[in-house]
Amino acid sequence: MEELKNHGHQHPLLMLNEEQLIGNGNGVVDCSRCGEKVSAPCFSCVECCGFYLHKTCAEAPLELNHPFHRHHPLLLLQNPPYTSGTRCVCDFCNETCEKSIYHCSCGLDFHIKCVLFTFNIAERNLKELEHVAHEDPSFSSKNDGGNLGKCFVCWEPLAMYTYFSLDCGFNLHKKCAELPLKMSHVCHRKHPLVLQFNSERLSCKMCQVTQRRGLLYACSPCQFGVHIECASPFPDIEDKSHQHQFTLFFRQNSFICDACGTEGHHVAYTCGTCSSMVHKKCISLPRIIQHTWHDHRVFHTYFIHKEYFESLNCMWCHEVVDTEYGSYFCADCNVIFHVNCALKGEDYYCIVSQENEDDKSLDIPVNSINKVLETNDDGEATLIEHFKHKHYLMLSDNIREHGNKCCDGCLFFISAKFYHCSRCDFFLHKSCAELPKMKLCSSHTCAGTEFFSGLKPFILTSDCMFKCEVCRYLFNGFSYKCNECGYEVCLRCFGLTLQDAVKIPGHKHPLLHYHGNEKQCSGCGEDIFNTCSCKDCNFHLCGFCVKLPTTVNHKCNDHLLNTHL
Repeated sequence: MEELKNHGHQHPLLMLNEEQLIGNGNGVVDCSRCGEKVSAPCFSCVECCGFYLHKTCAEAPLELNHPFHRHHPLLLLQNPPYTSGTRCVCDFCNETCEKSIYHCSCGLDFHIKCVLFTFNIAERNLKELEHVAHEDPSFSSKNDGGNLGKCFVCWEPLAMYTYFSLDCGFNLHKKCAELPLKMSHVCHRKHPLVLQFNSERLSCKMCQVTQRRGLLYACSPCQFGVHIECASPFPDIEDKSHQHQFTLFFRQNSFICDACGTEGHHVAYTCGTCSSMVHKKCISLPRIIQHTWHDHRVFHTYFIHKEYFESLNCMWCHEVVDTEYGSYFCADCNVIFHVNCALKGEDYYCIVSQENEDDKSLDIPVNSINKVLETNDDGEATLIEHFKHKHYLMLSDNIREHGNKCCDGCLFFISAKFYHCSRCDFFLHKSCAELPKMKLCSSHTCAGTEFFSGLKPFILTSDCMFKCEVCRYLFNGFSYKCNECGYEVCLRCFGLTLQDAVKIPGHKHPLLHYHGNEKQCSGCGEDIFNTCSCKDCNFHLCGFCVKLPTTVNHKCNDHLLNTHL
């Protein structure tokens, strides 16, 4: 055994080989510095107090000038320099740091093994990576989607001829192990780009994405960064949804992508036949999607002819969509989305496959009116047959005669135009009568399932008394029920989850639902994240306040009580 200095431990340490480590009889032990499982050669406390160190961790320098981080030295700290309860995450592998870390004054934190691994890559110390073996060609297919399926430098999927290590968990493309430390690039001719950690959180000038972990090529003085994958030359690309081939085009100036209508920089793909210019990521946009906020499929189009309309507001953000550029559009309803709004959050849409493109049965039925028996001069249905009532229903706007009646769908007092039954006491708002028999919902995970598994069909029903799973009130009106697990939601709550405009008495404009809109509720004063808002009036309501009934009866008062905002 070889005795070593204590490396910050109160007792001397001894070096152990594999046989001596097994002979210690302690079974599987963890390194007291990095927290990983100890393997020989390693060091152990002579007093057998349970202190072990990997040989590499024991010999790790207290201060390291890392080639991938030239601005400041990395300092080895025994504990993360943060207050108790603050989670420290490695900026290379994105895993939690619980033991000693390498820390930089600019805010970077790394596991010891991550710093040493990347240092050996930068210094081309391939002998130190001998345990990182050459990949078996069948490895990638066996581990598709697992922890071993990504390269720890570029974070792209592994392919054949890759280095990987089951011991330390690192995987590495052979091409990434041999990356040049500097490179010249046509999009930045002033200075060479240097391979480094993204300590300045630069977004890639090619794809506009800010990637926290891994490495990138960057010029710090110019704040110019490019992902490893984006820095590589791209081939021409064929797009299945476009009839012509796209060609790579490097440019110094910015451009507006014809596919999504947002700005791009430096790298574009062009179609000379169509005179269009697009981002690389927009070449593979889904052609048709089914979105939870619209009953029909919406189609991606590069532009919309002016004879349709001048402009429309996006269903997600309510801002005007420039129809000179790409959008997702339903021609039947004149419903439109910005491309990035339609694809924001995978929970809100599903891609319609090519084999189902012509299947119109995927469009949800427009409403629950079984049959229109009579119409007025404006084409409005005045006598209908509804699938939730056995008698015919007649259209009326006589609030004076029936103003104290409640809609049997949403249970709120009737207002505006409504349908009623002349043979029994049954009333429906016109909007409630026209509800679709089925809706798709994205914000629901069935009980007993761990993960979200696509858009869920919710069926319109009125079977019996139920408790709404959102507001927890008892109802005997209409509800939407999950077709798989029976999760049931009242009309008011379900409408809010589907971006329907909400009309509030006492406010002249309809309220629209905004995701991520941090405001204070104008009703109860609580801070809220998702709001029903009128931005013109700076008026915002939380989900609870917007669902309050506008008029109620109370046992202490003989008159109806109205809500005032």
